Amino acid sequence: MNRHLTRPHAHRLPVLLACALAALLVPPRASAQAWPERAVRLVVPFPAGGTVDAVARTVAQKIAEPLRQPVVVENRAGGAGSIGSEAVARAAPDGYLLLMGTASTHGTNPAVQKTLPYDPVRDYAPVALVGSTPYILVVHPSVPANSVAELLAFARAQPGKLNYGSYGAGSSNHLATELFRAITGADIVHVPYKGGAPALADLLAGQVQIMFDVFTTSGPHIKSGKLRLLGVGAPRRSSLAPDSPTLNEVGVTGFDAGTFFGIFAPAATPRPVVARLNEEINRALLATDIRERLAAVGAEPGGGPPELLGQTVATEVAKWTKLVRDRNLRFEP
Repeated sequence: MNRHLTRPHAHRLPVLLACALAALLVPPRASAQAWPERAVRLVVPFPAGGTVDAVARTVAQKIAEPLRQPVVVENRAGGAGSIGSEAVARAAPDGYLLLMGTASTHGTNPAVQKTLPYDPVRDYAPVALVGSTPYILVVHPSVPANSVAELLAFARAQPGKLNYGSYGAGSSNHLATELFRAITGADIVHVPYKGGAPALADLLAGQVQIMFDVFTTSGPHIKSGKLRLLGVGAPRRSSLAPDSPTLNEVGVTGFDAGTFFGIFAPAATPRPVVARLNEEINRALLATDIRERLAAVGAEPGGGPPELLGQTVATEVAKWTKLVRDRNLRFEP
């Protein structure tokens, strides 16, 4: 009798061992499925009140409800976005600290900062492309040009007379203008400022005559006639100004410059967490109120799989690194 009783248990031993092994594999998966169990923090590596901050808060508010946890925006400004970006790169890959990255943190910074404290590709798991806004070429009304062709003709006739403003040496709109110069050969003079606000103020005053800016800040002045819009720096016309041609359409072939907003997690964040975040962000971007809020700050909604954001970063880093090298641009440390 004992022999017959022990045999079934012996046969069950491999099954029990298999179940025990499976149980060891469950916790990580269960943890990913249970995420989030507490508040999620979204780092904005720029000051509060700007476009990046506005986009981050818009998305954070919308995805908090389906995640059933608060999504708290934290501003960690400094180092042209590198301080907040590094904080997320070094964080635990558990999905509780995310980054709202941009074309600066994950495009131009790697090209202009020799000692960048993070790698924009290696140190992050792309989550979702939230939105983008193209740079637009605007001029002061004193410039005798109503088109890009007329602007270039004037610049060729009077080389060095026109000045262009930037947000600062090595800033994204500085590199955008250098890309424009590389393609067109325009002889215009760089005047760097400490930020977009003083650059725009001097553009409106006519102290500088040309600038690549965004719809958010230049749009009202274009409508009032204080600035003239000559072209949009995107491959396709913008829904924010559908009647304005792209620079590619008017002969500046290959020009593509603007900024994007993307959410990143630390590298090695579990795939199920990234997938859940991507799903909720994509769903949020379909909502009418979110699209309207993005349009209000000059951004067009993004969306798509995490790989799209990863490809965007790789393309931007390669493009600006090549430009800086080819034009032998130098930036003060």
